[in-house]
Amino acid sequence: MAIKYLARRPPQPMMPGFLSRWTKTMSNLNEYLKQKREAVLIRHARDPLTIEPARLKAHVSAEGRSGVRRIRIRDHQVLSDSPADYAGYDLGPSSPELLLGCLGSCLTHIFLIKAAEAQLPLDALDVDIEGDLDPRGGKPGYETLPFYPHNIRYTAHLVSPASEAEVKAVHEAVQAWCPILNLLKQGQPVHATLRHTQSAPH
Repeated sequence: MAIKYLARRPPQPMMPGFLSRWTKTMSNLNEYLKQKREAVLIRHARDPLTIEPARLKAHVSAEGRSGVRRIRIRDHQVLSDSPADYAGYDLGPSSPELLLGCLGSCLTHIFLIKAAEAQLPLDALDVDIEGDLDPRGGKPGYETLPFYPHNIRYTAHLVSPASEAEVKAVHEAVQAWCPILNLLKQGQPVHATLRHTQSAPH
């Protein structure tokens, strides 16, 4: 999985209302990295014997006539939908697109963590993720073609006064510690349970 380092101007945010005003009051990304470093050092200082695994949860429901998938995670909600050719209304990203977005979010977060740990200055950070999804996959004549997202690749764009060696060292740490990246590369078993409630005949 190759990564490119490109120097470029950070994108200008197009955010209305409070979020735009709040963003303008932020000094810059490096101010956030100082805050991030403090939080990371506190987490690292915890006694491992007092730490328990976090149980992550999500709930997804199919919504009425639209069939849109409403994802609930803690106090947050995300809509997932399909394009019109799959009887969807395009009210949100598809599941494969959310997968790529999840990977990009995790990569970006771990870049921030590792940059904070290494005290690497960052003026801007963006990650682009792409993957292939072939609708012919698994069908007669295309049995060997994956029907799931594959050929996943990403490009990280960093703007930093640090040396190339320093940036590469942070990237190597990201590759080693990004949870979602390593989940996709190594895979995990998924245990299924089905609970059937029989309703009255329609």
